[in-house]
Amino acid sequence: MTSSDQRLVWAFLAPTLLLLGVFLYYPMIGTVIESFYDTSFISPEPRFVGWSVYEKVLSSRAFPEVVWNSIMWTLGVVLLQNLLGFFTAMLLNQGLPAQGMTRALVLLPFVLPGVVTAILWRFMYDPQLGLINSILIRLGVLQENAAWLASSDTAMAAVIFVAVWKGFPFSMLIYLAALQNVDKSQLEAATLDGAGPVRRLIDVTLPAIKDVILVNIVLTLILTFNYFDIVWVMTRGGPQNATHIFPTKIFETGFGQFRFGEAATYGVFSILVLAVLVAIYIIVQRSAAARRPVG
Repeated sequence: MTSSDQRLVWAFLAPTLLLLGVFLYYPMIGTVIESFYDTSFISPEPRFVGWSVYEKVLSSRAFPEVVWNSIMWTLGVVLLQNLLGFFTAMLLNQGLPAQGMTRALVLLPFVLPGVVTAILWRFMYDPQLGLINSILIRLGVLQENAAWLASSDTAMAAVIFVAVWKGFPFSMLIYLAALQNVDKSQLEAATLDGAGPVRRLIDVTLPAIKDVILVNIVLTLILTFNYFDIVWVMTRGGPQNATHIFPTKIFETGFGQFRFGEAATYGVFSILVLAVLVAIYIIVQRSAAARRPVG
């Protein structure tokens, strides 16, 4: 590539790099700087305090709760979303009748806005009028109405269920596309050799789409860790911080309690986790691309 070609490439990249710098990297750098200052609604003038804000956050009772909740939330949603999405894709890959209508119905939760989904399920979880309690009582699973979102024992499981319901069509689409690209001749050969459905899944299908599975898992880890609207609209981090994750804690601390320095500190920890996940995603994606046959 000649020097003129390189200048042309940088000329085309310059607008994108400028937008990324203004809307992405500048706020991130500003968040890191803000975390070293004591800034609140009471004392709006920033006062440099060094690492004291980090010490305050790390020694607080809320920080380990947020970390633990974020781990449970992220791993629970990602595991269940990928499992449900994969088996739904397997089912839709069988050439069922009215497949177009079935796919449209499966995709419906994914196209709903997160806020609409959260409000809908808040009504369904309502202790007195909710559909969930009504169905479970009629089935004999419950003897009386349960306050799903008001109990610290059930609130996290309730919001994880909603997130999985909304997010599994995303994984289903990715897995369905991967399954349709599996070599049919290998499946037919395995069938002729006497392999059953489970053996064909383990020996043929999963090895053929393992790169897609890895990439999708890491991608959903990033998206789930950074999710906000369902948890905030349904529980606002409650009850008793039982569903507070990093995004909701940052929002409540910064815009609810006006403790901007502490909110920035939580933001720095969130940025570090996301940076690690993004790095893993890039490594997995490049490794998958390197193993992909050329031509």
